[in-house]
Amino acid sequence: MVSAYVAKGLQELEDPSVSHQDKLSGYKRILDQIVSSTSTSLDLTSDLEGFVNSVLGDNLGIVAARPLLGTAVESIKALPNLDSRIKAGTTVLRSLESRVVSFEEQDAQLRDMLADAYTLQEEYIEAAKVLQGIQLESSQRRIPDDHKVGIWIRICRLYLEEDDTTNAESYLNRAKNLRHKVSNPELVLGFQLSEARILDARRKFLEASQAYHSFSFSPVLEDEERTRALSSAITCAVLAPAGPSRSRALSKLYKDERAPQIPEFGILEKMFLDRLLSPEEVSRFSESLPAHQLAQTSDGSTVLAKAVIEHNLLSVSKLYDNIGVDELANLLGLDAEKAESYAARMLEQGRIAGSIDQIDRVIIFEGMELGVERGNADQRRSIAGRGLRKWDARVQGVAEELERVASMIQLQHPDLALTYMVQ
Repeated sequence: MVSAYVAKGLQELEDPSVSHQDKLSGYKRILDQIVSSTSTSLDLTSDLEGFVNSVLGDNLGIVAARPLLGTAVESIKALPNLDSRIKAGTTVLRSLESRVVSFEEQDAQLRDMLADAYTLQEEYIEAAKVLQGIQLESSQRRIPDDHKVGIWIRICRLYLEEDDTTNAESYLNRAKNLRHKVSNPELVLGFQLSEARILDARRKFLEASQAYHSFSFSPVLEDEERTRALSSAITCAVLAPAGPSRSRALSKLYKDERAPQIPEFGILEKMFLDRLLSPEEVSRFSESLPAHQLAQTSDGSTVLAKAVIEHNLLSVSKLYDNIGVDELANLLGLDAEKAESYAARMLEQGRIAGSIDQIDRVIIFEGMELGVERGNADQRRSIAGRGLRKWDARVQGVAEELERVASMIQLQHPDLALTYMVQ
């Protein structure tokens, strides 16, 4: 119920005999009294509802009512208590519902203020829902493309805070249609980060890694944010399905001069150099992963466990020309049936080359044994060429590793390097 002094003041201002100028100054005075009073939150809400209903009445025109409502929004925004701010804002928003076409600007300001308050209380879904009500396609006012995209990206990021990728992607797609018209670099960065996070949440780790890595080069970001983006890029690359595409991504990240300062560099290095990962290393790495990156897949294993098994299998294919199924299972820490299933799937998808001899229970990588025995001359030359390229790649890897070690010695122990340097 509206307070007695507020009700009396509003009733006096609604008198037709009061001049227009006196009404404006009177409404401002009553608004100041409402927001500065020490009454309860319920009284404040009731008084504001009475004030807005009076302003929206027939005694004031639309043109005069707009600045008064704008002032009311600013007054609510200045309230120190978040709960009071939300209750008052929600009450005014409800009063505006039937007249929103005439007060779109004030409605948008009010929703923006409420979204800020909900965000501070970590009620991200409520904040997103409030922002969704802003009229962005209007005949009453011209809304710049940057402003539209800014609202959509903000809604997208709020949904991402609650891991709601479906709604987040919906609003990101709206922003994508106007992305080419956006000139604000902060909005472009917000779009890139949101896209990377959605790809990450959707377990499209290879694409997410590429998006995070591109994002990490932005000069607009602080060093800490760039480092965090690079860390996310490495994590997603580690979780991506093993194969040539991931190998290229690992190579790009490994050669990034900032990578050695990232905590995940150890596992990145082992994966890039095709070394087998131990359970202890995997366990330490998993401690820093969020929930969606530890989720179970259809076969009951986690995303991380599947990525590590596939990586170790790929490493085995580069260390061995052939291996027994039981020996492979022992290396991967799986039973023989599962080990063979992983190998068959990767062979079928073209992520490793070779074949499986199910009679002798042997996996032959690159088809070298089979090709030499049964292939024609062209096949043998092709196999020999692949073998030479494989040998060259291993020699190149050793040479690169030696060069990196020599550079580290020269950097950390220049006197020693100078003493033993070959002239």
